[in-house]
Amino acid sequence: MNRFIATVTAGLLVAGAAGAEVTEEDLANDQSITSQVVTNGMGRHLQRYSPLDILNKDNVDNLVPAWAFSLGGEKQRGQEAQPLIYDGVMYITGSYSRLYAIDLATGKELWQYDARLPEGILPCCDVINRGAAIYGDKIYYGTLDARLVALDLKTGKVVWREKLEDYKAGYSYTAAPLIVDGKVVVGNSGGEFGVVGAVYAYDAETGDLVWKRPVIEGHMGELNGEPSTMTGELNATWPGDMWKTGGGATWLGGSYDADTHTLVFGAGNPSPWNSHLRGAGEPKDDNSGDNLYAASRIGIDPDTGEIKWHFQTTPREGWDFDGVNEVVPYVDAEGNKRFATADRNGFFYVLNREDGAFVNAYPFVSDISWASGIDETGRPIYNEENRPGDPTAAADGAKGETVFAVPSFLGGKNWMPMAYSQKTELFYVPSNEWGMDIWNEPISYKKGAAYLGAGFTIKPLFESHIGSLKAIDPNTGEIKWDYHNDAPLWGGVMTTAGGLVFFGTPEGRFVALDDETGEELWSFQTGSGIVGQPITWDQDGEQYVSVISGWGGAVPLWGGEVAKKVAYLNQGGTVWTFKLPKQLAAAQ
Repeated sequence: MNRFIATVTAGLLVAGAAGAEVTEEDLANDQSITSQVVTNGMGRHLQRYSPLDILNKDNVDNLVPAWAFSLGGEKQRGQEAQPLIYDGVMYITGSYSRLYAIDLATGKELWQYDARLPEGILPCCDVINRGAAIYGDKIYYGTLDARLVALDLKTGKVVWREKLEDYKAGYSYTAAPLIVDGKVVVGNSGGEFGVVGAVYAYDAETGDLVWKRPVIEGHMGELNGEPSTMTGELNATWPGDMWKTGGGATWLGGSYDADTHTLVFGAGNPSPWNSHLRGAGEPKDDNSGDNLYAASRIGIDPDTGEIKWHFQTTPREGWDFDGVNEVVPYVDAEGNKRFATADRNGFFYVLNREDGAFVNAYPFVSDISWASGIDETGRPIYNEENRPGDPTAAADGAKGETVFAVPSFLGGKNWMPMAYSQKTELFYVPSNEWGMDIWNEPISYKKGAAYLGAGFTIKPLFESHIGSLKAIDPNTGEIKWDYHNDAPLWGGVMTTAGGLVFFGTPEGRFVALDDETGEELWSFQTGSGIVGQPITWDQDGEQYVSVISGWGGAVPLWGGEVAKKVAYLNQGGTVWTFKLPKQLAAAQ
């Protein structure tokens, strides 16, 4: 049965030049081709840096709205997408798995595609979608019922659609796809339901599955329709049959390092959260309770789906510290090729790009309690007394000992992408200062049911702020400046050669900061909380900036005391596009 509909409005065929197609070269050079944004992250390395400097510190005060586009209807909730720009059209995804094409010149809708979602979808953390990908004459995105859809770029009509997994088992899909060498590479969501995380590569033209790589040991990969190799070694770090529902959802998608021809995906929390059930409650000399490859970064061969390397940020994970945070290639102060990733566990890691080997790690949030640091091998130095207790050791067996852990399970940094400036050589990391009361409970797996085995209440650490945008030197771990925000930060960051850092707040402010000092230079009230991802491009000699406004995401759903703190914020769904008019570009 066809579960999808496409609505095409008047004016559709006017936009774009006939026959224009996005090539592999376009994808590879997306950061430097400033008239377009055809990849998530403004480049497949996810640096979110623009070389444009038409808009800069001296004239940003002259940035004005150009147009606004409403996502319309009652389908709102969180809007976490990054827009794409190509051939005179903006493409955005919205909540409830919608996709829009908008005329760049006027802000007028060209077409809209709505996934007809079935009853019974099981999204963990709001009905969000984080974006699409463009290649050839098609645009690709995922839906909450765990499907991947390819649409005609000009008409919005379905070319192909493929089912990743069974949504009734808790699988969903929310990330922006990544396209490399004609393959659409995606992850899956659903770690709270005992799914098995995997990375999939589909042929961009036909929709055929090229390869699949599960990220939990014991599961068999696929290549060209045949079994390939097992992930890891069966029962090496998982007890019994726990690996069969081991979690590790790859829900944030990945980056691509062209220099080493490597995909880098993060794997989320192991399932269930109760680490004692996974044999991870007590330390073992042979590290057999590490539960690989959950809470890890994984280097994957784009051609075959084989794992090249892995680095586990939180072995024996017991606080829901997912390892999915984006991995960004860069070159350090000494010319070494490095990866950087700011983990949910509160540490900022630097890895070697050749083999994923540990280089260094620095705490980037306050009062981390679960570990006292990271040793020379990259393993955490655990504070064992800060692990939630084993329910079977309790008198009633119904609830283990409660601990107050920092960060909270929503992380020192969650999904919201950081940015790296090639100008300042700093990372701009959206973070939050909070902790949680957390305890373990008995749990058993049931298909389609939450599989946590834990309870929690999130609490702010400070009265003055929760959100904290930090400028971090990856060479030393030094925090150069720290911009505080009352509510949690939950949206992406962008930086530019013009010396600007853009981000939004849940209070609705779209803000530009000085990249060297953190001084606020400009802001605009959008009317709803911003959890989206800003972009910039140039058009007819003018620089534009765009962001989606619309409050939602995980914080109001899971945030405990913090959720109450932001309960007054209004939902929305609007794309705001700003420009610096030519006549004001030289003004100061």
